[in-house]
Amino acid sequence: MLDTLDAAAVRRWCASGLAALKRHQGEIDELNVYPVPDGDTGTNLVLTLTSAQQALAMNLDTLPDSGPTAHGHALRLMAQGALLGARGNSGVILSQILRGFADEVAGVPAVRGRELAAALRSGAAAAYTAVARPVEGTLLTVVAAAATGAEGADSDDLPAVVRAAARAAAEALAHTPEQLPALARAGVVDAGGRGLCVLLDALVAVLTGESAAQPAPTPRSARPAATVARETGSEEYAYEVQFLLDAREEAVAGLRRALDALGDSLVVVGDGREPEGTWNVHVHVNDVGAAVEAGVAAGRPYRISVTRFADQPEPPPEPVAAGRAAVVVATGGGIAALFAAEGATVVPGNPSTGELLDAVRSTGAARVVVLPNDANTEAVASAAAREAHRHGIKVSVVPTRSPVQALAALAVRDSDRRFEDDVIAMAEAAGACRYAEVCHASREALTVAGPCRPGDVLALVEGEVHLIGTDLTDTCAAVVDRMLGGGGEMVTLLAGVDAPAGLTDAVRAHVARRWPFVEVHAYPGGQPFYPLLVGIE
Repeated sequence: MLDTLDAAAVRRWCASGLAALKRHQGEIDELNVYPVPDGDTGTNLVLTLTSAQQALAMNLDTLPDSGPTAHGHALRLMAQGALLGARGNSGVILSQILRGFADEVAGVPAVRGRELAAALRSGAAAAYTAVARPVEGTLLTVVAAAATGAEGADSDDLPAVVRAAARAAAEALAHTPEQLPALARAGVVDAGGRGLCVLLDALVAVLTGESAAQPAPTPRSARPAATVARETGSEEYAYEVQFLLDAREEAVAGLRRALDALGDSLVVVGDGREPEGTWNVHVHVNDVGAAVEAGVAAGRPYRISVTRFADQPEPPPEPVAAGRAAVVVATGGGIAALFAAEGATVVPGNPSTGELLDAVRSTGAARVVVLPNDANTEAVASAAAREAHRHGIKVSVVPTRSPVQALAALAVRDSDRRFEDDVIAMAEAAGACRYAEVCHASREALTVAGPCRPGDVLALVEGEVHLIGTDLTDTCAAVVDRMLGGGGEMVTLLAGVDAPAGLTDAVRAHVARRWPFVEVHAYPGGQPFYPLLVGIE
């Protein structure tokens, strides 16, 4: 048994944690709220920790003469590698946990039980700090429980404290369906939380030489629920404000309170430097001036970006900048070709932070718009944008959730406009494009549209199951009807790699009969999992 966490133990933890995640990858991927065949939390965590291990392997022999201790240096390499390789929300949150963990113990001579408990609490705080209104029943809840369990052990005995943390995390994971209705309805525990439990079990094994792995807990109940917790913010607020801020941490605490009172979708993430660090601030508000003033009160805001404004005074004009570019995440050869034809740099689906950053830098442009086309990739894109700012590149992320929204955004791009105005126009075009996905259920589940069985056809509108059918063509036509019932002038259809011949022709013919004044554009998308993607503008 080890009584301290040294650099060698950090290396073994990273390696064994990665191996454990690979063993449980399929299981974690299956812990998906909706019964669609693209669950990838396990895969994202594996790829994130793979990058962390690579950073350790490449740089561990570069311990500086002054600064962090050897274990602190190793943990910071692990955290930085995880950030650059982060994929999906789970990967980004894990990188924040590791950053907080590393920051807490970097200067501590020896990491024993109480120091490890403090590091877990710091990691949990860093993860929670990145989200203004955390949703319980997720990875956040599980890491907080692990920290509480470690603190409750109240001991310098490192193995005892790690065991307590792993037990508390497992217990919290078992309760996640009671906190998130979507998990209860699907009869699963949180996938990201399960991944963290795997990593804590690996740490127990490294420190004690004992196997601590436990099977994923069975939810206590699988009760149906009418609502699903959402993290995307409400439509009540019309403006998105983003800026970088040089400020002390104590001032940022007041900034968070001020911005939280003004709006929602608040995210404030820092680089960990002391006493004054650089913070990336994002919030949705109605009062843009008040949001910027809150930043001025806290420190020195710069690179201020405002989107989706209606009648607020415009910022002082600036010259139209040359050297703009767009980076788009695309899965499917046909979709990639459409974006390339629009002059965008295309990145394959599910990229890491580092891959997106490389794509942004490869454009050679000083101002870049990133279109992530997926909720999980949006978090990765935001992390890449923060890194790009450090290289002097201004990056704005337009939060597209589907390729059809990105096509709508690129269609209104105009290099003669100010960059900020162009981003606003693209965001408005994307937001005005409603989207749907049609796929086959991969497992039995209870959805808001009723129960489904493997092989059933599911139509998801804006990420929510709206229709369950047995015939693919009929379900595709029905979801288009439902969406056009709310208005629309143009329909975009993207056929997937597994779409049967004639699917888009049949849907086009149906629209011509039922909605004769609606324009239809159909393309071979080549995307996996989804035979049809639909956009309504």
